[in-house]
Amino acid sequence: MQQKTKSLLEIHIAVLLFGLAGLFGKFIILPSALIVLGRVFFASIALGAVLRFSKQDIRLASKKDYFLLGLLGIILAIHWTTFFHSVQISTVAIGLLTFSTFPVFTTFIEPFVFKEKLKTKDIVIALVTLFGVALIIPTFELGNNVTQGAIWGTVSGFTFAILSILNRKYVKKYSSLTIAFYQDLVATIVLLPFLFFTNASFHLKDILLLILLGVVFTAVSHSLFIKGMTHIKAQLASIIASLEPVYGIIFAIFLLNEIPTARTIMGGVIILGATFVASNDQLLSKLKKG
Repeated sequence: MQQKTKSLLEIHIAVLLFGLAGLFGKFIILPSALIVLGRVFFASIALGAVLRFSKQDIRLASKKDYFLLGLLGIILAIHWTTFFHSVQISTVAIGLLTFSTFPVFTTFIEPFVFKEKLKTKDIVIALVTLFGVALIIPTFELGNNVTQGAIWGTVSGFTFAILSILNRKYVKKYSSLTIAFYQDLVATIVLLPFLFFTNASFHLKDILLLILLGVVFTAVSHSLFIKGMTHIKAQLASIIASLEPVYGIIFAIFLLNEIPTARTIMGGVIILGATFVASNDQLLSKLKKG
């Protein structure tokens, strides 16, 4: 198998695992904060083992870097908790599609952070995405589960956009595995108190699923994606990554019998189309600047 073909396969497998991770919000009967706690706990152990096995130095250069990675870990905890809560109170499709709005948030926030000009095209893309989210919501009532799920999913997308921007702005000198390790470790510490303030009981099935989620669907998926990026351009990887909600929704249909409504499908097509255009436009701009 050629190296490029192997790298493409690795990225596709990683994106498939990313998409399937959302289904664990339905498989595990625990509060979303505890699901994320289990995920980051086992992921940090697995990533730590990978870093040690590959003999990578995990020490950071300064106290400022420890602080910044700690901040990213807190944001990661919020991002994943809101995402799983969205999936739990609505559907996998709602959670994944509304989370997929993050490139639009990135498009709006980046100009303020990096002092770049906001384009009219970006505003149009944001409005189109908002229309897609509106299509998904059947009635604008806060008591409606779908509405609540869409709101929490959008919050998840917003926090992921913040996470991506801070990664770009502050963290350029460490490997992605090192960054992921510290973020997961800090997220574990942040979420640990929820273990003592909830009355949830852990069954063997839940623990096994959390290990699977943390090791395979987090640590392994991130490692595969990063490894595949060594021989694949970022633009192509971004296009493949846009398949994440597609994979998740397809498996939710077969494994959970969650069949999206026509409105959800229409809204999803609009959201994914708009976010793809936003992502592609960002990549082309970076290529021109480079």
